[in-house]
Amino acid sequence: MSLSMHNQEQVVVQAMANRYQNADKTKTDVMTALLNYRGLAPKLDKFVFNDGIDRELLNLDGTIPVHYKGSTYNIPVCIWLLDNHPFSPPMVYVKPTPDMLIKASRHVDQNGKVFLPYLHEWNLNSSDLVGLIQMMIMAFNEVPPVYAKPKSAHPTPPTAYPTPYPTNPPGYMPMPGVGGNLPYPTSQPPPTSTAYPPYPTQAGYPPTSTPYPVYPPAHSATPSSYPPPYTAGPTYPPYPPTTSNPGTQSSGTTAENISKGPNNTGTITEEHIRASLVSHAMDRAKAKLRDGYGGAQAEVSVLMQQQADLNQGKTKLEGLIAKLDHEQSELDKNIRILREREGEMKSLVSRLSSSTQPLDVDEAVTTTAPLYKQLLNAYAEDQATQDAIYYLGEALRREVIDLDTYLRHVRSLSRKQFQLRAIMIKCRTKGNMAG
Repeated sequence: MSLSMHNQEQVVVQAMANRYQNADKTKTDVMTALLNYRGLAPKLDKFVFNDGIDRELLNLDGTIPVHYKGSTYNIPVCIWLLDNHPFSPPMVYVKPTPDMLIKASRHVDQNGKVFLPYLHEWNLNSSDLVGLIQMMIMAFNEVPPVYAKPKSAHPTPPTAYPTPYPTNPPGYMPMPGVGGNLPYPTSQPPPTSTAYPPYPTQAGYPPTSTPYPVYPPAHSATPSSYPPPYTAGPTYPPYPPTTSNPGTQSSGTTAENISKGPNNTGTITEEHIRASLVSHAMDRAKAKLRDGYGGAQAEVSVLMQQQADLNQGKTKLEGLIAKLDHEQSELDKNIRILREREGEMKSLVSRLSSSTQPLDVDEAVTTTAPLYKQLLNAYAEDQATQDAIYYLGEALRREVIDLDTYLRHVRSLSRKQFQLRAIMIKCRTKGNMAG
């Protein structure tokens, strides 16, 4: 039974305590991946490197959904996070069940280690676990990383599909029966650093007749040590049966050709040999073509995402450049106007300095339009009227004039002041001036 998100968060927090340098970023990255892919569960296991050093690391163990030939299958994987995550890329392994074998390809070696351009180009600011899992799904959609073991001569019909998870003790990676492999305790990979090793070449892989594995759908019961796999639907049919050795299929083709020969004599003719060789060559060519196509498609997807990011950045830069150009043109325009005004001011100062005639106060202030002149005169008369009313009040206070004289003059001045202010309001309205 899978853990709830709250319990998973507690497992993650306890696993990172005093172990991870960037606990907050790592927790956010892990919880986002667990929220999007419910087939994964956090675990704290001991990881042993090739140099013998062991360290307790957090890993995401479980399955990811892979679509293949119209069906969805759960591929068992294990994602290990180094203690300086996300500065260093994770280590990813395919964990086949006892009924499966690892299919080596461009992205998966014989030990189950996953190689992807996304891991090789891991970036602190733009890479995360969700993006890594998406790239794994895309790569596995083209070339599944596992296939079913060959059945025995008299197989017993199973009553249920085998579990999609390994049944080994916790912390140990199940290995296929391939001779000459290095020991693989506690899923130890080679020492990891920020620079990833080059991708394995196809020349070192054993030839396969076809990349389609006999992989049962992961909808059966799940052991208690793993969370239930993610399923996108009810039940799914298994992959079409196939063999992992092209020689087996070629031999079958030869036998079929012999049994179905024109004379049914059972004699191997040159035509049979030629058909067998052609079939064998076509199988190998198709396998290599599919492997190369899957890797190229994954790289193209990464490049397309980078192109989209670059185009978005280009649009932002073009907007900023256009804004700066507009501001530059406005500044140039204002500078030109200020220089023109400065020249006019210098000319006026020079003319006034060289003039020997006395300055007429009434002609010192001039306006550019009759409307402004009318407004200026009305304002001057209004201020003069206000001063007259003030001094009439002072005269009344000092008993220079009596009350009747004061009221008579104030009434006349107030009427005149009202008319002047009405004229100023009309002038401002006509000239579209504030106030």
